[in-house]
Amino acid sequence: MIVLFSFLLALGIVVDDAIVVIENTHRIFDNGKMPIAQAAKIATGEVFLPVLSGTATTLMPFVPLAFWNSIIGKFMFFLPITLIITLVASLLVAYIINPVFAVSFMKPHPDHDDESSKPRFNKRDRVLLIIFGAIALLFYLAKAWAVANFVMFIYVFILLEKFVFSKWIHSFQNKAWPAFREWYTRWLKRALKRPGLVLIVTALLLPVAIGGYIARHPPFTLFPSPDPNFAYVYLNLPIGTDQAHTNEVMKELEGRVNKVLNIDPETGKTNPVVQSVISNVTVNAVDPGSGEVGDFPNKGRITVAFVGYADRHGVSTWTYLDKIRAVVGNIPGAEVTVDKENGGPPTQKPIAIEITADNIDTLINTSERLKKYLEDKQIAGVEKLRSDFQANKPEIIFNLDRERMDHEGITTSTVAYNLRTAIFGTEISRFRDANDDYPINLRLLGDQRKDVDALRNMPILYRDMGMGGVIREVPMSAFATMEYGNTYGGIKRKDQKRIITVSSNLSTEYKDKGNDVVAAVQREIDEFHAPSGIMIRMGGEQEDQKETGSFLGRAMLISMGLIFLILVLQFNSFSRTVIIMSEVLFSIIGVFLGYAIFGNTFSMVMSGIGIVALAGIVVRNGILLVEFMDLMLKDGMTPYDAIIESGRTRMTPVVLTATAAILGLIPLATGMNVDFASLLSTGNPHLYFGGDNTAFWAPLAWTMIYGLGFATFLTLIVVPVMCLLSFRLKAWIKRVSGGRKAPLG
Repeated sequence: MIVLFSFLLALGIVVDDAIVVIENTHRIFDNGKMPIAQAAKIATGEVFLPVLSGTATTLMPFVPLAFWNSIIGKFMFFLPITLIITLVASLLVAYIINPVFAVSFMKPHPDHDDESSKPRFNKRDRVLLIIFGAIALLFYLAKAWAVANFVMFIYVFILLEKFVFSKWIHSFQNKAWPAFREWYTRWLKRALKRPGLVLIVTALLLPVAIGGYIARHPPFTLFPSPDPNFAYVYLNLPIGTDQAHTNEVMKELEGRVNKVLNIDPETGKTNPVVQSVISNVTVNAVDPGSGEVGDFPNKGRITVAFVGYADRHGVSTWTYLDKIRAVVGNIPGAEVTVDKENGGPPTQKPIAIEITADNIDTLINTSERLKKYLEDKQIAGVEKLRSDFQANKPEIIFNLDRERMDHEGITTSTVAYNLRTAIFGTEISRFRDANDDYPINLRLLGDQRKDVDALRNMPILYRDMGMGGVIREVPMSAFATMEYGNTYGGIKRKDQKRIITVSSNLSTEYKDKGNDVVAAVQREIDEFHAPSGIMIRMGGEQEDQKETGSFLGRAMLISMGLIFLILVLQFNSFSRTVIIMSEVLFSIIGVFLGYAIFGNTFSMVMSGIGIVALAGIVVRNGILLVEFMDLMLKDGMTPYDAIIESGRTRMTPVVLTATAAILGLIPLATGMNVDFASLLSTGNPHLYFGGDNTAFWAPLAWTMIYGLGFATFLTLIVVPVMCLLSFRLKAWIKRVSGGRKAPLG
């Protein structure tokens, strides 16, 4: 899934190199004024360095992301790898394949105002009609309606391009776009008249954007939370509960769940949103987030599977999660948890309070007190606090009479071996057939293993070495007494310290406000009086957030350092490098403004990756502008004229590349789904927006859309302004230094 969506993410980015090369070729070709082969050579050579450096800067943010060494990083590993491979391939295509295609297919456009050059239905069109009609007819006869309609659609599109679209494109290229370019040039000249004011206003946008984001306070989460596809009800009865009793409790729970889902298996009543309800007892019944592995007779699980997003018709499955939680929480003697599937990598509970100490008794007592203290506070957003410590695991203790055992010649290891063989079994041989071999285990019958009296009176078979190796049998009751007791289910340690974790899920209405709930819990913990030697801290998802934020911050700094190095190598100028790097700041302003205006959910992982990725994408626009400005300066233009000409000329590829990237991200951001097979066969596209993957990838897509859109707009105005201020600063330094040569850069 990660690889597939990485391709979708790269869809609008990989065409940037091709756009720059083809646009420059088209500009130099100038509708046939220069031979196309010569134009392709000149155009490719002219943009070789900016395209190379632009692609390199785009790649740099994904390099540190490939070394993200955590569970989340391993989950997202194929995102940077896929983008790196794809972008390198796009560079080779832009340098080799695109110029060849330009020479082969780029022809002078006919003059649509000339009556003799107007398109007509000629012999070529009739031949294409026969070919496409024959192919479509074959598919119609084979009842492959979608393929046949698609073939006819291609032919109709060819005709539309010739008779309709070509006129529109000609009008756009020769009237609308030049008018827009002149409009931009006028605004650029106005901005260059007041460069200081433009720069101050731009600088003020950063605190405005951050203030707007804080004031809007959009939902914040580590990973996006899409509508659940599955709802899980976990039952946990006291240890030692018989499997038959667990099954009876599960039947009651299942009845409550079916009632809330408006399902009745006996009458066949179903819910169109629910696909199935499956119950497990003992086998596959543990919560994956609990860390337990194995089969437990005291545990059960109910799995509610919902139909696909497209078939829910707008019904949110979060409401069913709330309804289930409301009806399963009052089973006497049972601990019931309601959860959903993990949409991303395995993560810890949103609320996890870690209590550590050296003394186990103090640790247990403090954890119980803290759990009750927080439950009494009834903190909004906390579903139900649960401790991972089991203090009431039942056990049977055999007290051995050592003196009697010594008299009989019985060792402790002999007793333990016999008990283990009786209950769990011992492999005594193996059965082999032609394909495999199978272990043969020896143990007591099932009813004997469950009979405590039979175990207490079980004969111990041993060899008495004190009597010359004679084999003897002595009943266990002759030297051992039995009693019942309780013990710990296990003691967990973290960094060599005993630890108990009290955790909880978030209630549905607070699913995107985890930080607010954690802050409220932390305030109450600060008021709790813990004994000396006890350490209480927030763990769980908060740890993941801190680790993710720390890594993404380092990745951002590393990527910006690499981009800075590439720009210095290309321009050999500190000022130009700083000017281009300012686009990263522009993109961050756009991201915060976008979230402040529209209030989308901000995901620490996905939005953070989007911000890091933007650092490399947005600077390529600045490279195109500054590189062409330097080219004009070498041709003898004044700085002011070179800036105007670079903005006017490079506006087209800058707008095209940004538009292509944004348009490629919009379907991912909105979750636009179209059934093309149904559209071509029946005419019904089954169009809908949203879906399971939309909630996951939308924060990344929207982050890049906000940042790229805003940064592109400011690039066309602010970068030229900063270039002009740079030239004026150098001239001022030269005057102040008494006419000596101004510093380079």
